[in-house]
Order: sequence, then C-alpha cells, then structure tokens
Amino acid sequence: MNFNSEKITAELVLTSEKIAKGYKVLQEIGDVEVGMSPKDLVWQSDKIKMYHYHRDTPVKCKTPVLVSFAMLNRHDVLDLQSDRSLMKKLVDEGLDVYIMDWGYHTRADRYLTMEDYIDGYMNDAIDFLRKRHKVEKIHKMGICQGGTFSMIYASLYPEKLASLTTYVAPYDFSTTKCMLYKWTHYIDVDSMIDVVGTVPGEMIDSAFGMLKPSMGVSKYLGLINSLDDSDKMMNFLRMEKWKNDLPAIPGEMYRKYIKDLFRDNLLIKGEFELGGRKVNLKNATMPFLNVYATEDTIIPNESTLSIMHVIGSKDKKEYAFPGGHIGVFVGGKSQKELGPAVAKWVIDRC
Repeated sequence: MNFNSEKITAELVLTSEKIAKGYKVLQEIGDVEVGMSPKDLVWQSDKIKMYHYHRDTPVKCKTPVLVSFAMLNRHDVLDLQSDRSLMKKLVDEGLDVYIMDWGYHTRADRYLTMEDYIDGYMNDAIDFLRKRHKVEKIHKMGICQGGTFSMIYASLYPEKLASLTTYVAPYDFSTTKCMLYKWTHYIDVDSMIDVVGTVPGEMIDSAFGMLKPSMGVSKYLGLINSLDDSDKMMNFLRMEKWKNDLPAIPGEMYRKYIKDLFRDNLLIKGEFELGGRKVNLKNATMPFLNVYATEDTIIPNESTLSIMHVIGSKDKKEYAFPGGHIGVFVGGKSQKELGPAVAKWVIDRC
C-alpha cells in the first residue's frame, strides 16, 4: 500500500487550521437560540400552551391554523431560524398560524392519558380559537405523532375542522420496513411504565438513534468542513440544541400509544377507541393533505399512505416531499416548495 506522505501532511495541516479557526468561531458565538419567530402566548391549560405567531401583512385566509408537533421533541424545529422556519414560511404565505406547546412533563404527569391530550387539551385549544375568531371550523395541521393525534381528533370532531394537513405521520403500523415498528412488539411497556412513570425522552431518542447509527459519526465528520464558517456552525448548533431538548412522555399516554397503535394497529383497522368511543376514520370528511418524505427512515411511507384508502375525505391529496423525516421542516425545499404549496392548498379551501 502506497502512502503519499506530503498529501497526508498537507491534509493534517489543513484540518488543524480549520480546528483552530473553529475554536475561534465558537468563542465568538453567544447563546444558541431556536424558535425565534415572534409569537404571543394566548392560551394555557396546566403545562400545555398555545402561541400565536406575529405577522406584518394581511392574512389571505381568515380561518386560523393550529399546528401540533410530536410530544417527544419540541416544536422549535419548525422555527429554527428565519431562513429555516416552516412556521415563518406559512405566515409569510398568508396563513394565520397558532402552535401547540406540549410543555415539559414530570413524574407528576404520569397518569395523563391520550384522552386528556386529544379530548381535553387539543379540543379545548380548538374551541378557544373558534370562539376567538368567531368561526365554526379551523384548519388543523399535525406533524409526526401530532399528525396521528390530529387524525384521531378529526375523526371524533369533524364538525370543528375546515381542513386537515398532516406531515410524516404514522397511521398503519403493520409494516416491517422500519426496525422501530418491530421493536414495539417486544417491549414490555406495562412493566416499563409501572417502573418509570414518565418515559425519559433520552430513552426514546436512543432507539431512534439506533435506526441509523452512522448518523452520529457522519454529522461530526461533516462538521469539520464547517468549523470556520460561523453561519454553518450556528445551523449545526441550533439543530443540536433542538435534538437534545427531550421532554419526558406521560406514562399512561405512552402505554396506550404503544399498545393500541404500534403493537395492535387498531387505528387503521377501525378498532381504536378513545374515551369509550370507536374512532371511525370515515368520519374525517374534511379536505385532507397528506405530506410524506420519500426518504423517511423513521416513518415508512407505507405507514403514512395507507390512510388514503380509509379516510372519509373526498377532497384528499398526497404530497411527496423529496427528502428525509427532518428535512420536511428544515430543508431548503421545505422553504422554497413545501411551505408555499401547503399554504396555497389551505388558502384554496378557506
């Protein structure tokens, strides 16, 4: 094996210089902030909050939009910075946007159920918006787990929604194309919840990390080429801050989520119950936009697209986003193409 010692030396010198510049850049960086678009707290119930995004231009659709993210991670990924903000893009395109903040749960919240979140907090927040805007229906958006919860809500309260948009949301858990879906069949979730009460976010995040172990190494190798670029460094640090902000999950909600959805796949079968009521997806008759990521390694496309065959909506559309699960929110195409397309779809149905 031949080694070019001069080339290796040159690369080592170049890497050392980048590391030195990177150290200087890091010294000059102040606090890392995410979720920076201005917004006001307009509603709160217990630890659950709802914010209203500011806007500088008139709305193109007076009916408000309420966005719900998953509970494992914070919704800040939807608004990392001004040029990587799905929320800002939706506002700029003419929507009147609100967002749910699920808060940070403690062991005291271990007995909160899925009914508490969907029949309780989500329904109360939507009723608040209906009253505030003097409308019978609002536009609902849900992302990942928040999309699944929004679909359940839409099936139980169709009279309150003017449209439903979900992004990379799981509905059919029968697929074996994702290791995460397989693992849930072997988790003793009852014993786990009985012991820990609330599930630490780090525990769930470690499972997601094992879906693609190389990501943990490759992202830091790629960072070396950005060490001397303060903008790229800030992009990286904002994303890392968001990824490491992991709220705990209330145990009783998580127990039902794993057993009834992931393990027994009751929602797509038409057998899922919430608060003693059967959730019939045929009742979700409002216009429906289903956004999925073609390269999603967390929520397989089969899991998302199956809903199109069972939902009651006549006005329904799929949007294939060319990228991965997180790219839906922070990628360049999200800003240039997805945000404007989703906003137009909603405005056309306002």
